[in-house]
Amino acid sequence: MESAFVILFSIASLVAIAARRVHVPYTVALVVVGLVVGALHVIEPPHLTKDLLFALFLPGLVFEAAYNLHVSELRANWRTISTLAAPGVMAAVALTAAIMLGGFHLFGVAPEITRSYALVFAALVAATDPIAVVSMFRQLGVPPRLTTMIEAESLFNDGTSIVVLSLVLAYVTGDSSSVAVLVLRFLAVICGGAVVGTLLGFGIARLTKRIDDPMIEITLTTVAAYGSFVAADRLQLSGVIATVSAGLVLGTYGREVAMSPTTRVSVDVFWEYVAFALNSIVFLLIGFEVRPSGLIASTLPILIAFVSVVLSRAGIVFGVLALFRSTSERFSSRWATLLTWGGLRGALSMVLALALPADFPHRALLVDMTFGVVLISLLLQGLTMPALVRPLASVGAGPGE
Repeated sequence: MESAFVILFSIASLVAIAARRVHVPYTVALVVVGLVVGALHVIEPPHLTKDLLFALFLPGLVFEAAYNLHVSELRANWRTISTLAAPGVMAAVALTAAIMLGGFHLFGVAPEITRSYALVFAALVAATDPIAVVSMFRQLGVPPRLTTMIEAESLFNDGTSIVVLSLVLAYVTGDSSSVAVLVLRFLAVICGGAVVGTLLGFGIARLTKRIDDPMIEITLTTVAAYGSFVAADRLQLSGVIATVSAGLVLGTYGREVAMSPTTRVSVDVFWEYVAFALNSIVFLLIGFEVRPSGLIASTLPILIAFVSVVLSRAGIVFGVLALFRSTSERFSSRWATLLTWGGLRGALSMVLALALPADFPHRALLVDMTFGVVLISLLLQGLTMPALVRPLASVGAGPGE
């Protein structure tokens, strides 16, 4: 296991150097290299399991992103972001399932995927993972407002999509039949997670204010990142939302009020490296997990599913555009196009699919469809984003144009 991680970091370093030279999104390049190395069976890497993602990768990545959010932009666009990340996720699940079922019936494929299993698949791929897009936005000088919108939405919909999937599974398996009960559970889990993360974030910020030692303060932020996730998860609340809340508190109040300038620099550098390291490994592991034989056998269902995901994403984003057109949070149709195409799917969807019970009906097809959609999303959307960003996200464009 130790040698595998050394090899993975070595590969990631070489890929990072090469990606800079050929101007390819780093995370996309990692997935491609992971596919190639995995096919060659050069090493036996750790499997990307739900326990590994939730225990190691997700809290660190979520905390770092929340810690570095543009809070002023987040506050100015909170209605748009919350609409996309909560009701938008639920609407996207229903819309994706409906479009996909229509496509399956039209082409006469996957008759075993009924409405219930279509909802499960749609919930599996509901979360966006625009890490490659956000880093590209920053390199190309995209307006901070657009970057914040896509990054903040992905942070919150990671948490909401996990909760939605659990509720969909409860509905499909017959554990809960009342929509009202499901909605109340959704609100309780999300709001409870936010409370846990906020309280822990403020507590650690107050403690940090009494200390002037960068190493200890870095350690305390690590406790906030992983401790908030674990605490909320133990209480059966949203660990992702708790970590996002803790990151926001420490990134605003903690950074500005409780940390000295030296500590701020140290904490920033530490979390920048943590994000780089975790992203490097998780995107390599995505490539290792994909098995081409299963994807080839399910090519047509995967293509229909991918088109359904993109169409539902477009419907939700342009619906939000229309909803806020006459408010201060209005944005342009060009930005809506970028928000649509920038909603990549990633590791979380794959791990949630792998975590389905072994005896879950049609599990193999659902896993293949999820993996296929993630792979197409990362490669097709990730590689074509630069061509869209330049004409559609000009820095001088007003949000209402």
